Amino acid sequence: MPSLLLRIADWDSPEFHFYNFDAQMNALAEGAEGRPFALTIEGADRRLPAAAHEVLTRCQRFLGRKNQASTYPVFDRVLERHRALHDLSKPLVRADFDHALDTWQWMLRLAPGAGLALQIAALFHDIERLVTEADVRVEHRAADYQTFKDDHARRGAEMTEDLLAAAGVGAEMRWRIGRLVARHEQPPAPDDPDASDLALLNDADALSFFSLNSPGYLDYYGPDQTRRKVAYTLARLRPEARERLRRLRLRPEIAAAVAAAKTAAKIPAESPRTNGPGAKANRREGLEA
Repeated sequence: MPSLLLRIADWDSPEFHFYNFDAQMNALAEGAEGRPFALTIEGADRRLPAAAHEVLTRCQRFLGRKNQASTYPVFDRVLERHRALHDLSKPLVRADFDHALDTWQWMLRLAPGAGLALQIAALFHDIERLVTEADVRVEHRAADYQTFKDDHARRGAEMTEDLLAAAGVGAEMRWRIGRLVARHEQPPAPDDPDASDLALLNDADALSFFSLNSPGYLDYYGPDQTRRKVAYTLARLRPEARERLRRLRLRPEIAAAVAAAKTAAKIPAESPRTNGPGAKANRREGLEA
């Protein structure tokens, strides 16, 4: 079985290169061409369970987790259409594709019974970036960040409805998905009939930023913009979703930005884990992806 070895001492290092690891995992998955492959984690017994949780959270886009709503042929057509839209040779498009799959997987972790519309909205919520940010990011140049995000969501909803029509999704379902995408950058109004689903989409999107995208965001945008992004994203998380941050492996700079944003927002501080003991490896555990 094709496999990749990850030592926990390396994973725990403050200098760990997250997106180099992501690139290795992407290459492993693509080389396997749909067949099983393995990630082998090596480290101290006392550290392995928590480290395996952290690593598999980062790799969850490969797990193919579905529920009853996503086992229908229409969802497979949507997945194929979504993949075909992305030129994975472009680094920013690759990042958006991975984020879309990761947001979908977070959705199913937070809400195992999530319906079809919500799962498709998770996949397509950032599809507008294929037009505006496939080659270079521009969000940090926005005069008003919330207005920029709202415009991004609105345009993405229009694109989503058109793209889903081509995949054979019915008109009522397309309208529902478009509505979720159009409103995913704002906290839902209490009287919104989709308030619960919008809150779940916000949580899944925000958790994916922290668990998958935040290291690359920091290196691309720098610390000042990253601190603004962390504060914006943290504010989107409901308390029960925010608790998940404690079990994520974050870069120290991201963890510090989270702590600062919590202090500024007067959120009770619970520091996320940034690195572990880096113990010398003495056991191996194979984890199929």
